[in-house]
Amino acid sequence: MPEQNYIESFQRYLLDVKQVSNNTYLSYVRDVHQFSDYLRVYLRIGVTDATQEIVSGYIAWRRGAGKSSSTVARFVASLKCFYNYLESVGAVEENPVHDIPIERAEKKLPQILTSEEVELLLDQPKCTDLKGYRDRAMLELLYATGIRVSELVSLNIDDVKLSAGIIKCETHGKERYIPMYSAAIKAVSDYITLVRDQMLASPTEQALFVNVNGERMTRQGFWKVLKHYQETAGIQKDITPHTLRHSFAAHLLENGADIRSIQEMLGHADISSTQVYAQLVKKTLKDVYNKAHPRA
Repeated sequence: MPEQNYIESFQRYLLDVKQVSNNTYLSYVRDVHQFSDYLRVYLRIGVTDATQEIVSGYIAWRRGAGKSSSTVARFVASLKCFYNYLESVGAVEENPVHDIPIERAEKKLPQILTSEEVELLLDQPKCTDLKGYRDRAMLELLYATGIRVSELVSLNIDDVKLSAGIIKCETHGKERYIPMYSAAIKAVSDYITLVRDQMLASPTEQALFVNVNGERMTRQGFWKVLKHYQETAGIQKDITPHTLRHSFAAHLLENGADIRSIQEMLGHADISSTQVYAQLVKKTLKDVYNKAHPRA
């Protein structure tokens, strides 16, 4: 099989079988392409000819180029997954990355907003024009459901069930239904009933949220919206769309939600991805204790 075909079939495997997140997919594919280019340019061989010695040399080369421990660890994980796939389809006899350890970098806990900061941020969009209604609905929905920004901009009008107070979110063919609190239901309802039709470029547009051109909102477009309101709110933390997702999960856990329910709402395949929020809540409580207790 030609070199490119191996990588293309690996890409389909990541999406269809592994069902990895979009960020993981992009990282793994980029890492494999870079390794393939390295083999072709410097060693004039293909990916099926790589040995453990060659992979080790490549990892050392990347480390010597000043790459961080976390980046090097991701290189190893990407190549290990790629060669596991090639081994499973009989393209290689054994995985040359199998015995190469992944250096575990210290995992930083995600940054979250306080409840007061969330309220301040959500209060920024003013319902005085079409854009204000839309922006308030997007921010409220993101914090109400904890969905990813890619999922937010992928929502269609039919995915919103206002009477039931839920949205349907589909990622990699898997559906999940997430409830919304009343303020989010009202914000989304006001946007849909009062302004959305006026913003559409075409009456057949299915996107829930559209930009000023009347077409589906993009991730980059939402990023600019969020940054604008961070500045107007005067919040000093570096807020990203994922900050609201992290805050959603941490605040639910702080207020007594069980971790399995949070896992389901976030769409995590592995509960270990959700358990990081338990560590975050423990750290937050410890920080509060140290600041507030008179003898701490």
